[in-house]
Amino acid sequence: MFEAVEGLIEEHRELEGRLGAPETHADARLAKQLNQRYAELSAIIAAYREWLALGDDIAAARELAGEDEAFAAEAEALAGRRVETEERLRRLLVPRDPADDKDAILEVKSGEGGEESALFAGDLLRMYSRYAERQGWKVELLDATESDLGGYKSVTVAVKAKSGASEPGRAPYGLLKFEGGVHRVQRVPVTESQGRVHTSAAGVLVMPEAEQVDVTVDENDLRIDVFRSSGPGGQSVNTTDSAVRITHLPTGIVVSCQNEKSQLQNKEQALRILRARLLAAAQEAADAEASDARRSQVRTVDRSERIRTYNFPENRISDHRTGYKSYNLDQVLDGDLEPVVLSAVDADLAHRLAALED
Repeated sequence: MFEAVEGLIEEHRELEGRLGAPETHADARLAKQLNQRYAELSAIIAAYREWLALGDDIAAARELAGEDEAFAAEAEALAGRRVETEERLRRLLVPRDPADDKDAILEVKSGEGGEESALFAGDLLRMYSRYAERQGWKVELLDATESDLGGYKSVTVAVKAKSGASEPGRAPYGLLKFEGGVHRVQRVPVTESQGRVHTSAAGVLVMPEAEQVDVTVDENDLRIDVFRSSGPGGQSVNTTDSAVRITHLPTGIVVSCQNEKSQLQNKEQALRILRARLLAAAQEAADAEASDARRSQVRTVDRSERIRTYNFPENRISDHRTGYKSYNLDQVLDGDLEPVVLSAVDADLAHRLAALED
């Protein structure tokens, strides 16, 4: 596996030259892409050089160990460090999903359970919003349909990192993509008078936010309808036809937005969601033709699958894909989601490493 590093060193050298050229920085998007790749390669090369240097140090220490026992202990310590460096290098060499460095579009929809499901969808949105705050990300509401009791029948947000603030693989989509699927909740609903525990569910969909250059949308492929926005219970919240529904005719994808006051703003938000859905659909089509290793890199779970259970009576959260379980559900719902997310990230990485070695 490490033989590939020599080629990466040459690519790193070429990137250094391109980044020093003024014409590169005339194209902000190209400069960003090159900088991201340069940082990724720099981490790999630094780990590789450390691994090589430790090998030389171990050989020297073992050679001197016959004269001084202290060098034998040093050789053993260096060998331990080299194993750690080797594992870090192996992880860095696993091909990454290019979309991992993108912002995310996250949708939460109520499912089985009526009002209770809608309230749970609201709980999930708050959990992701508070997790985003801890990561230093910004959450922007794109569209929402509220329920009578204050939950959400459907809500869509954009999760954005501060420019240049995310480490490789720690941008919003790189971490949140593992949240896609069916989330099940077990608790006593506010509408339950007998105190019985009910089970309901909400669905989460996570897509990389597509820039206009990622997806070309032909206006001739769109049917745009306008209608009057409505709130909980059908009450009118807008006296003009400002809500927008966009149908992408080639794929049949339908997106509607009614959260903004102006028709133009709702159209722009709907186009953002449409581009994200088209990019996600293109990725899934590519994954279907790719190897198991490539598929596992982008998707570890079918979105229709139940991925997690939130058990309120036991204050327990269980991830059914990774086996992760903890009894701090209240803290997780308050944004302490990192251990749960990382259990999925690590499981995915282990699967891809095994596939790469095979």
